[in-house]
Amino acid sequence: MTKELLSGNEAIALAAARSNAKMGTGYPGTPSTEILETLAGFGRRDIVTRWAPNEKVALEVGIGAAFAGARVLVTMKHVGVNVAADPLFTAAYTGVRGGLVLVTADDPGMHSSQNEQDNRNYAAFSCLPMLEPSSSQEAYDFTRRAFGLSERFETIVILRVTTRICHSKSLVTPHEAKRLDRPYRFERDIARYVMVPGNARKRHVVLEERIAKMAGYAETTDLNHIVNRPVLPKAGVLASGVAYEYVREVAPNMPVFKIGMSWPLPLRRIEAFQKTCGDLVVVEELSDFMLNAVRAAGIPARGKHASFRQGELNPDRVERILAGEPDAPPPVRLDLPPPRPPVLCPGCGHRSVFAVLKKLGLIATGDIGCYTLGALPPLTNLDTCICMGASIGNALGLERVVEATDSKQIVAVIGDSTFFHSGLTGVLDAVYNGSHGVLLILDNRTTAMTGGQDHPGTGRRLDGRPAREIDPAEVCRAMGVADVKVLDSYDRKGFEEALKDSLAKDDYSVIVCRRPCLLLDRKAKRDKYRIDAELCKNCGACLKMGCPALKQMEERVEIDPILCAGCGLCFDICKFNAISKVETDD
Repeated sequence: MTKELLSGNEAIALAAARSNAKMGTGYPGTPSTEILETLAGFGRRDIVTRWAPNEKVALEVGIGAAFAGARVLVTMKHVGVNVAADPLFTAAYTGVRGGLVLVTADDPGMHSSQNEQDNRNYAAFSCLPMLEPSSSQEAYDFTRRAFGLSERFETIVILRVTTRICHSKSLVTPHEAKRLDRPYRFERDIARYVMVPGNARKRHVVLEERIAKMAGYAETTDLNHIVNRPVLPKAGVLASGVAYEYVREVAPNMPVFKIGMSWPLPLRRIEAFQKTCGDLVVVEELSDFMLNAVRAAGIPARGKHASFRQGELNPDRVERILAGEPDAPPPVRLDLPPPRPPVLCPGCGHRSVFAVLKKLGLIATGDIGCYTLGALPPLTNLDTCICMGASIGNALGLERVVEATDSKQIVAVIGDSTFFHSGLTGVLDAVYNGSHGVLLILDNRTTAMTGGQDHPGTGRRLDGRPAREIDPAEVCRAMGVADVKVLDSYDRKGFEEALKDSLAKDDYSVIVCRRPCLLLDRKAKRDKYRIDAELCKNCGACLKMGCPALKQMEERVEIDPILCAGCGLCFDICKFNAISKVETDD
């Protein structure tokens, strides 16, 4: 077979396609996004690919398809599993007929996440088997194995990958695809699929029996195997995922028990390995998941210093873990340029919204998306960020306990994709309980932070076909919001007037600030602006907007013509008429 250079995400998508997956669904979230995009990019008519409004819906759709005997791939990032946890735990009771593989893409180091939770704990908590690849080849192989295991044990199988596995590329040898001919139909089984207490109690017995069978499988499967079998009692390592690769790099001759099935753990085999090698070191990222399980089984083992429980591992850190040393502070690199914090793109429509919020001195509860960058200098006007949809709930909670005058200084800020993901129920709470707050929906017509994926408001599906476009303004009106305004985010003065009007009302208000993401159409003709050096008083008002196109040059300000996106916010702010539009033909 011809080898292919693939990322872990690409390998998972290819394996799903060659395992006769009938459906792929999920919600975009770094580092998992490319899996479904790659699967959709194959253009296979026999594979249904869809973005779901959120992870809970994605898993519920996947479970329904698996009830009909289909093989399904459901993808999300680690915090997405929190959203999907409700159906996940009960589906462990019902089980599935077709193979259902749930990909959780964890993010050690929080490259693009609000926490770095270790989702191996979900496997033990939900009693679902988990596979953990350590390379692109294993991402491919383990995905194929996961579909088979799911059907063998009639259960969801969790495939845990991490940022380094998702995005790193290595050679993969794909297997020949075997066509899977089976009918897809739902067979009624009320005792199995309807989880009222009487049925659930019986299914819990089935679950416990399944756990015992899976534990037996873990003791024999080649997913767990020993590398460099120990000869003399000295020391050995227990490792999984990318941590295994680091161990092999820094200690290539050291005996390693490589764990590919991280739940249930093969405790009897681990005990035998420990007795053979003596000193057992558990090397794992984030929490002490395996170490705690091994010690609970009475197996002597040592883990890492507490300082290693944050962030990604690397060869240097693993070397210190093997030596029993604490983590070392990162070296100071004087040869590197100063770090560049992330900022909103030049011309981003969100920028003018935050300019007004800062001018009015409002409390802004925030959410997950590009606009979270409004918390950073020089905008510095986003006060909370917890999880998808929390901006609305946080604002409602503040409003209900602070003084009446202060409650009129609170606004919630949420994006269009996040609004459809988790904002609807918050609006229902506001309308039902008589809130008088203000919600700002920053509608840039895409899921921008994860790379521009479609959602229910864009009018397109994952496969590019047209879809019914859902208007967040109309949704809010339908839910009972009487005061709904829609305006262009570039209209700073109009937005300021609309916001003041809504804050003065004794009813719930929604303002949809609409301006398509600049990255959606990079070739669109846009205005350019310049600064007249003689008129510029260097007051710095334009610089406070944080536009990357504006540069401080000694005693004056200049606009980089390449970076200028033509939003006109600086033109609108300048009190000295020092900024003018440049006529362009491009």
